[in-house]
Amino acid sequence: MKLILSVILISIFSGLAIVHFYWASGGQFGFTTTLPANEQGVVILNPTPIDSILVGIGLSLFGLFYFFVLKSYKNKFLIFVKNVGLWVIPTIFTLRALGDFKYVGFFKQIKSTEFANLDTIFYSPLCMLVALIGFSIIKIKNTHN
Repeated sequence: MKLILSVILISIFSGLAIVHFYWASGGQFGFTTTLPANEQGVVILNPTPIDSILVGIGLSLFGLFYFFVLKSYKNKFLIFVKNVGLWVIPTIFTLRALGDFKYVGFFKQIKSTEFANLDTIFYSPLCMLVALIGFSIIKIKNTHN
């Protein structure tokens, strides 16, 4: 089961990284609908190509992390990194799903923009799914130790 869940996370992170690299290279498809906006529809973030590259690299590293989660290690440092990462990554995505209580997440106040609609039906649920899968991997790891 850990293999299946890890492959799902690797696939999600890889797909999201590819999208961010696409945006970094100048692609525009879907770009504006992923940016939070205020009530007037004015985008509140203005990410640069460098920002997209950094997010793409981070997502790639998360995917790579779950690839390495499948291996077992004897090195105490690698075990420590693995255990920390297993908690940090799903926590990041839980916090993203919950949101900032204004523009993003399940508890956002601004709900009338195109981004807000997509965040409600896709972005936040995807983040929560990633978090739940990540926490499930911890549960599986702990029951098999």
